[in-house]
Amino acid sequence: MPAHPDLIDRDDLLLVVIDIQAKLAAAMDRHNAVATAVTRLVRTAALVGAPVVVTRQYPAGLGDTVAEVGQALSEAGEAVPVSVIDKTAFCACDEPSFLPLLEACGRRQVVIAGMETHICVVQTALALTAHGFRVQVVDDACCSRRDRDHDIALARLRAQRVTVTSTESVMYEAVGRSGTDEFRRLLAIVKHG
Repeated sequence: MPAHPDLIDRDDLLLVVIDIQAKLAAAMDRHNAVATAVTRLVRTAALVGAPVVVTRQYPAGLGDTVAEVGQALSEAGEAVPVSVIDKTAFCACDEPSFLPLLEACGRRQVVIAGMETHICVVQTALALTAHGFRVQVVDDACCSRRDRDHDIALARLRAQRVTVTSTESVMYEAVGRSGTDEFRRLLAIVKHG
């Protein structure tokens, strides 16, 4: 356990990637930067042995997970459990299989990245907090169609004492120290995605 409960605990970490889908991403100005940040988070989760849960909102209409993130998830699946849940509820917790899957992972610290911040991300983050999870939302790994909606959602989360963090904060906290082979692999993720 880290020195502070708000720091990333690699042994309690669970990454949730919400709705990083092709047709949805096309409507976002920052979708490329967000996809890169999510890819880094997925690769870091695999590096430290953290499971990953991915949601897809109505994939028949919004498409599959964007290619860059999908490739990272495929690679991560060789090292850690990667689960995909298709949903129609905006709050992932309202999908019957979501909470039981998270509970089965046995981890209580959930890091969330995804689209859209003011809809599915905020609803899921607040619901998970209500279910007793320690939730962190990754600012630069989330976006909305309008930046104002993204900013309002993050302010709302902060007001409810949900931690808002950055991709590199999560990555470096998860690894925890330099001078190791794992740290060198982390540096490669930071530099090359």
